Amino acid sequence: MAPRSMFWRILRQLLSASRGRLSVALLALVSGAAVCSALLGLYLDAESKLTREFRTLGANLVVSPPSGHGSEPALADAGVMGRIEAQRTPNVIAAAPYLYLVGETSGQPVIVAGTWLDEVARMDSWWKVDGRWVPSRDDRSECMVGRVAARELGLAAGSPLDLRSGDRSVSLVVAGIVNSGGSEDNQVLLNLPVAQELANLPGRIGVVELSVAGSPAQLNDYANRLAAALPGLEVRPVRQLTEAEGSILGRIRGLLFWTVLLILVLTGLCVLASMAALAMERRRDVGLMKAIGGPMSRVLRLFMAEAGALGLAGGLIGYIVGLGLAEWAGERVFGMAVTPRWEVLPLTIALSIGVALAGALPLRLLSQIRPAEILRGE
Repeated sequence: MAPRSMFWRILRQLLSASRGRLSVALLALVSGAAVCSALLGLYLDAESKLTREFRTLGANLVVSPPSGHGSEPALADAGVMGRIEAQRTPNVIAAAPYLYLVGETSGQPVIVAGTWLDEVARMDSWWKVDGRWVPSRDDRSECMVGRVAARELGLAAGSPLDLRSGDRSVSLVVAGIVNSGGSEDNQVLLNLPVAQELANLPGRIGVVELSVAGSPAQLNDYANRLAAALPGLEVRPVRQLTEAEGSILGRIRGLLFWTVLLILVLTGLCVLASMAALAMERRRDVGLMKAIGGPMSRVLRLFMAEAGALGLAGGLIGYIVGLGLAEWAGERVFGMAVTPRWEVLPLTIALSIGVALAGALPLRLLSQIRPAEILRGE
């Protein structure tokens, strides 16, 4: 019989023997691989979902003209939006220009914000709106009012609103009442052309707010590219959002890393204990192999192949179990559905095989067995 076929035949016999010990080792590998697979899947999916969730909190990048020295606010040409659009990447969720002014309605002053309301809807999708969003940035007949301003002015969705600034006025209908929890609750929001006409500032904007997906490093890279394309304008990330996002993602990354490492160590110790007991059981078999001239290197390869097969089986089964565990944890802990990540499969199998081989190190002690002692029954 060829040595290769003999090798696989003996390997099959090793796997079929000592089923109790091997089952314990396999169970430990499956458990460890399942938890690691679930955590890795959660990490990869949670990071992307958390990044998207942060983008619903509003702008994380601001473009503005340099601060002026007088009392008048610094303004930029609205043509800058064309250059910003030219630098737009798939990571840019929304880009909204703003022009602020102080208007008057029913004898009361009110802050007016002119913008592209369709872009704001994508950027601040978490806002609660009683009524509806203004559907188009070209709509000149409707506006939205913050809840605080609406309460003070006695407005509701569908109410007429007459705004005045200087000798200019405009008549609008309130499409929706905004509850943002921020400064927008005190403002009247309308489309940018209407605000420019009301302020008598055609073609002028005050600031551009962008919502950009990606890690803090990716955001900074995009900000640098945008700054190079917009000389004379200030491009700066919103520090509070980027720092909070980086801090939370860093903590999640660290927590999952150390948890996976701890699980791998515990799984390795369990496999180590099982393999140590198995080594004691196989002393006689190894002694007989050496007595009939079997090289110890081939014997050790048999045992390493056995451990590798256990690791492969444990990784495959653990990955399948981990898919269900990740789905359960995503719904119960994070409140979101977890998308299966197939790149976790080879990583889980590699980790499982590595742990199995590390746990099989006690089998190397079998190389110290003396055949004469085994044949004498010692």
